[in-house]
Amino acid sequence: MNYLSLARKAGKAELGEEPVGAAARAGKAYLIVVARDASDHTWRRAKSFAAGTEQQVLRLRESKDELGQCIGRQNLAIAAITDAALALALVKAMEPTEDTAQVQSVLEAKAARLAKRAQEAKAHQRNVRKGKK
Repeated sequence: MNYLSLARKAGKAELGEEPVGAAARAGKAYLIVVARDASDHTWRRAKSFAAGTEQQVLRLRESKDELGQCIGRQNLAIAAITDAALALALVKAMEPTEDTAQVQSVLEAKAARLAKRAQEAKAHQRNVRKGKK
């Protein structure tokens, strides 16, 4: 859960149902996590936020109180990670299950795509500075 705390400090996490929904609708959420003791309504909402997109949803083994304690709140039922590398690191640190393996493979592909785009943008900027076409 240190990765969730790190994401919050870096500004790469949305906490709570409304901010998570906004991030998911904007397509910025890579991973939506839900506490194990969150209500079924919250779980259904999280799944509906990600429906029809490549955004991933995971139910954690931590309770709302434990999740909130990691973040610095009383409790937290739902959160979204808006950085692909941090989302991947969080999933890799989790206990491997069938669900996490599927989510991990999707996030690895996204992270690789984003890294390639960043590398191409860097090469483009270098070519613009040198005057190449």
